[in-house]
Parts: sequence; structure tokens; C-alpha cells
Amino acid sequence: MPAVTTISVRTQRRSQMVEITDEVARLCDDIESGYVIVYVPHTTAGVTIQENADPDVQHDLLRKLDELVPKKESYYRHSEGNSDSHLKTAMVGNSVTVLIEAGRMLLGQWQGIYLCEFDGPRTREVMVKRVKA
Repeated sequence: MPAVTTISVRTQRRSQMVEITDEVARLCDDIESGYVIVYVPHTTAGVTIQENADPDVQHDLLRKLDELVPKKESYYRHSEGNSDSHLKTAMVGNSVTVLIEAGRMLLGQWQGIYLCEFDGPRTREVMVKRVKA
């Protein structure tokens, strides 16, 4: 397997959280101990670890980000009209690191890895770097 693997994720809405935990876990099947870095090389999409048991959490997070960072502000200058998407990505971040031990990612019982789309719909790349200890 290459040092970095790219996952392609197609989003359906302008703002959306897409769980990618299973895809990342499959890429880490052969690692007994180490870590994985999940990186999103986009300026209007991010990645986070968040609850995966109740979809209302994703709804609430996206709704709060929309309230904190409105789509239109009088001082926005960026000509593409997606300044809010850039700001949300800066807040959420573009990478997460997950430890791997005993052949499994050490996520909490209710945690999942999510691509956060803020300027969709689009096809996004997620880069996964697996590191064996």
C-alpha cells in the first residue's frame, strides 16, 4: 500500500458532514501499532472527529457554524462568494490524527471521522497517511 492513499468523497449539499471512519479503518487493517493522519487538501472543506451515534450532532454543529459564520457579510471581499466556507474550514481544521493499537483505531465509543463540506456539492479528496510504530 502506498505511503499516502487518497479517498474520493462526493458531497451532496453545500454544508454537510460525511462519515469516513470505515474507509480509513480499512486502510489501517494491517497496522498493529502506530497512527493514521487524515488530511483534507482543500480550503473550503475540513475534517474532524465527532459523535457518530446521533445524526442530530452533525446537524447541530453545521447549524451553529452557519450562525457563527454567515454566508454573506458586508466586509467579505473574496470574489468567489465563499468566504464563509474558508472561515469554517479554518475553525474546524484540515487534519486529524488517530492512534492505532492492537490493530484498531483508538476512537471513543461514539466517535467517527468526518469530512466537513462547506462549499459543495463537490468531489473532495481525503489523504490518509498510515504510520507503523
